[in-house]
Amino acid sequence: MTAYIIRRLLLVPVLLFGVTVLIFGMLQFLTPVERSALYVRDIPKTEKALDGIIKRYGLDQPMYVQYWRWLVGKEDQVTGKRVGGILFGDFGYSRVGSEPVINLIKRRFPNTLDLTLWAVLPVILVGIWLGVQCAVHQDTLIDQAGRIFSIVGASFPTFVFGLLVLMIFYANLGWFPPGRLSDWAVIVVASPGFNNYTSLITIDALLNARIDVFWDAMRHMILPILTLAYLNWAVFLRVTRSSMLETLRQEYITTARSKGLRENDVVQKHARPNAMITVVTLAGFTVVGLMGGVVITETVFDYPGIGKAAADAAAQMDVVTVLGFALFNGMILIVANLVVDIIYAVIDPRVRLS
Repeated sequence: MTAYIIRRLLLVPVLLFGVTVLIFGMLQFLTPVERSALYVRDIPKTEKALDGIIKRYGLDQPMYVQYWRWLVGKEDQVTGKRVGGILFGDFGYSRVGSEPVINLIKRRFPNTLDLTLWAVLPVILVGIWLGVQCAVHQDTLIDQAGRIFSIVGASFPTFVFGLLVLMIFYANLGWFPPGRLSDWAVIVVASPGFNNYTSLITIDALLNARIDVFWDAMRHMILPILTLAYLNWAVFLRVTRSSMLETLRQEYITTARSKGLRENDVVQKHARPNAMITVVTLAGFTVVGLMGGVVITETVFDYPGIGKAAADAAAQMDVVTVLGFALFNGMILIVANLVVDIIYAVIDPRVRLS
């Protein structure tokens, strides 16, 4: 197990290098003037000043020189401070947020993480439960209903379902509003008496014993969670059902039944753990997708997460910000993939041996 983890850890720097090369390659499609947004906030309008910035930051140098400066930055000859350098957290300047990209990520990512925290359990657990039930009751009314549910969910566009539940539960019933917080809750969270422990509003509200703020935050997240859950349940149902059916046909399941074990024990103790091997990978990448910001869902519900920030940047052609988000999401994906591989090895010893 230790050797397996070490091998996976050794792959992380290689993957990170590949991600940085890919993002840097995309940056090369920009002109040197556009790439100067990595180093300066306000691009001068005169041609002489533009040429000065290009030479000052080496944007006319060979690609390998530019790549190294993009990684580690460069000392500004005027101020003496380091500018640029993604290894030091400098992803450039965001025109959309009017702040450094890393600050925009720090401000928006906790909202996305908060949404992920409350969405991941209903998304994964209910989806798996539905798939198991359909497999155990194959070709019955339960299975047929589940398959119809899965087909409808898989074919439903995210923005259509989001607008539908928004129309019903907000426009007509007024139960669950879009956005992040009500105006009164924003004032409470910004007040000196509200301690910001984790930057996650729901968790901080509980730690501050402000149940009213917690419920207000949850009210604003219920519809995004419902949208994400329904559309992912369809996928989890299909994958789990298929994996369970394949597992239930194995010889060791037949042997367990021939020994007189109860059907519930056969399903829960023998079939389900082995069927989860495929589902674990899907669950891992689902979490990555949620943490990386679900662009359409956050946009539909005006939820100020990292996905909506990326969508706003793309709409305003703020390429530096978009690529900064892409780099951040790539890092999340690599770390999550490492975690999934380790969990995969814990569940299935054959992975470690191979």
